[in-house]
Order: sequence, then C-alpha cells, then structure tokens
Amino acid sequence: MNLISLVAAWLAYFVLHSLLASVMFKRVFKRRFAGLYPRYRLFFNLVALVTLIPLLVLIFTGSWTPLWQWQGASKWLMNGIALAGVLGFLYSTRFYDGATFLGLRPNADQHIGSADEPLVISPLHRYVRHPWYFFGLLIIWTRDMNTGWFITCVMVTLYFLIGSRLEENKLVTEYGDRYAEYRRHVAGLAPLPWKILSAEQARRLSRGESPLP
Repeated sequence: MNLISLVAAWLAYFVLHSLLASVMFKRVFKRRFAGLYPRYRLFFNLVALVTLIPLLVLIFTGSWTPLWQWQGASKWLMNGIALAGVLGFLYSTRFYDGATFLGLRPNADQHIGSADEPLVISPLHRYVRHPWYFFGLLIIWTRDMNTGWFITCVMVTLYFLIGSRLEENKLVTEYGDRYAEYRRHVAGLAPLPWKILSAEQARRLSRGESPLP
C-alpha cells in the first residue's frame, strides 16, 4: 500500500505541476487574475514547494525495504558524483536570471523567447539540453536505495523524460528552427560524446546559422 500511495502521490504531483506550467492554464489565470499574473512564477514555485512536502514526509517516514547501500570505495564514488551534481547545479545558476526564475522579479508575459531574440547557449548547454535535470539525476540515483527511494527515482526520471519533451515543444514554437537545430546536435538528459557543440558551433547556432561549417 505504501508503494501504491507513493506512485499515486507522484502522479498527482506531476499532473498538477504540468497543468500549472501549461500555456492553457496560464492564459486562464491571466484572464481571471490579470493583476496577479506578473507574479505567476512565484505562485507556481510556491505551489510546487508546498505540494512537495507531503511527498517528502511519505518518502522519509515510510517503512521501506532496503535494496542496496553503498559501502567503502563505492560510497566515496557515489558521494563524489552527487557532489559533482550539486557543484554543477550551483555553477549553472550563473547563466540564469535567478530572481525571475524564482518569481521574485515580476514577469508580465511569462515569456520564454521569440524568433527575434538570440538563442543563448550557456557553456553547460553545449553538452546537454537540460543541465538541471542531468545534475538532479546524478544526485538522486547515487543515494542509498530502498523501495520508496527507488520508486521516487524512477518516477522523477520518467517525468524528466516526458516533461523535457513538452518543454522543448514550447521552445521550438518560440524559437523556431534554431531550437530544433540545437536539439538535433545536443543530447537531452545525459551528455553524449558525439552530440556536443564547440564554443564556435554554439555561437553560430545562436546567430541562426548552421553549427556545421
């Protein structure tokens, strides 16, 4: 029953998160609460945080069966990988507008980009299209594993796979062929040696040119 409850709770969380992130819901919210809409990102983040609390309580207080626990050198290795994920995430924040992302700065149109704006490719985005998802996966999959945490890792991974595609569909709509071209040349959730952009290729793609000479 604990496992079923956890799966159901994650599914409910993901459905709510996706609904609030959808263009349709944002349009309805803007029509009904025009004055509050510039703070929609703050509302979105607060809902995501508050609704995550019951899940965390269930995960960390439930009676779960141990699956494996890292020992010796493997524990050092896994902790090192997790630390690299944390440091990578912190480094990546240099390339985001943190105040706008958190909702602390009003954003009147919840805009992502447009065909008239440059497609900015940060150093990490040359290696993987979703650095935050990648670092998150490094962190969660390197922890000691029980049935509850394993279900959580599987559900989060599946959501990243599905959610990233939905997010990218919006980016293709906003940026057009430039993002579609970027998606063809860079891996999605995990870096692949044959799908990496050089700094020059990233600059060419940002200008709307083909990354290949």
